[in-house]
Amino acid sequence: MTFEEAVATHAPAWVGIWLDILFFSAIVLPLSLVIWRATRLTALFVFIAAVFNVVGVMTLYQQLGYVRLLGLPHIIAWTPLVIHLWFKMKSPDVSAIPRVIIGIAFATIMISLAFDYVDLIRYIAGERTPPSMATL
Repeated sequence: MTFEEAVATHAPAWVGIWLDILFFSAIVLPLSLVIWRATRLTALFVFIAAVFNVVGVMTLYQQLGYVRLLGLPHIIAWTPLVIHLWFKMKSPDVSAIPRVIIGIAFATIMISLAFDYVDLIRYIAGERTPPSMATL
């Protein structure tokens, strides 16, 4: 079973929509930050985190299947990224449009991290059933 099939099987329908929003808001949109000199490094950090997340989630899925631990790569990559995004949003060197892009990415990643941290805690606590975000 592919990862996409596992999500379709174990998660409510809105999760697929959320994953599309997450992909656009936390990966695609922030890559546009390469346009502005003050946010080019941020775009690079987003790209590195995205690659790490894809490789990490797919590797964990291949090794363990569809388990709550799949959010661990997000926690590892996105926790320091949101700290960077927070400070970059507050920087006077960042103009209005990139600040909005950073804000959208920040909010989206924070929502995802809320799910990921809860799932990690549940996994550590011994809950090994496939995650269903409907139970949060």
